[in-house]
Amino acid sequence: MRSPCQLSKQLASVLGRESASLELKWMRQSLKPSGQNSSQFRHMLERRLRGEPLQYILGTTPFGPLSLLSRRPVLIPRPETEDWTLRLASTISPKSSHPLSVLDLCTGSGCIPLLLCHLWPPGSALAFGVDISEQAIELATDNAARCNIPTRLDADTLRNVFIPVLGDLRDTDLLKELGAPFDVVTTNPPYVPMQDYDRLSLSVRDYEDPRALLGDMPESPTQNSGLSFYHVIARFLAQKDVVRDGATVALEVGDGQAGDVEKILHWSAGLRNTEIWTDPWGKQRVVLARA
Repeated sequence: MRSPCQLSKQLASVLGRESASLELKWMRQSLKPSGQNSSQFRHMLERRLRGEPLQYILGTTPFGPLSLLSRRPVLIPRPETEDWTLRLASTISPKSSHPLSVLDLCTGSGCIPLLLCHLWPPGSALAFGVDISEQAIELATDNAARCNIPTRLDADTLRNVFIPVLGDLRDTDLLKELGAPFDVVTTNPPYVPMQDYDRLSLSVRDYEDPRALLGDMPESPTQNSGLSFYHVIARFLAQKDVVRDGATVALEVGDGQAGDVEKILHWSAGLRNTEIWTDPWGKQRVVLARA
């Protein structure tokens, strides 16, 4: 059995000294509240060396000022999603006197609506998060509790509320469970094309839910483009009374997809007032539309 010291050296050889040093620090910090245990530390190192994402090992991931729970196989929030969510939060200024209704599609961990609820004034937002995965809805609910954000409406109107909903966008009855029409619609849908998915690192393919990543549906006419879910989302948005006049719609997109997604919103959802946001890494990352 290799010692933690030997495993740490191996991790440095795999990740590089600087990255390994940071990860080792975070692992040790996660063990401090319960007292560092060498066998626990060794187990964490072994999991990391097998390729498991650090966020699953630590059990948490930062997202803006929040520390969210991370559990396999729910998609791990990415820095690019954090970046545009913070930007969106600063772009819109809701008030408790005129609260906004928010819908997050493919909510996963609930990171996007939870961050909006955290940053906006109390009582200014009622958010719904929809996902097809029971594990995602369970995690989103746990994250709401961790962030002290209620998941049901009550008499306390001076708190923002986040309601996770298990559902499929293709289900015509889904709208009955939601508080439409919406002032803000956000989504980080599956958008990775099949040919790109096969090239993802094993730490992604072996651990994160492929349903949260693969953007090609078997029945889709646009297979191998990663755009299937944008067509589904556009048809959902085109339904009567889903988005309110003046609503903001923000869709995260993959590399090279922004122009196509913009066209889908124009022609399938009737949303023609659009712009594209670029992330700090120079990628066109969000298509923003205003109804």
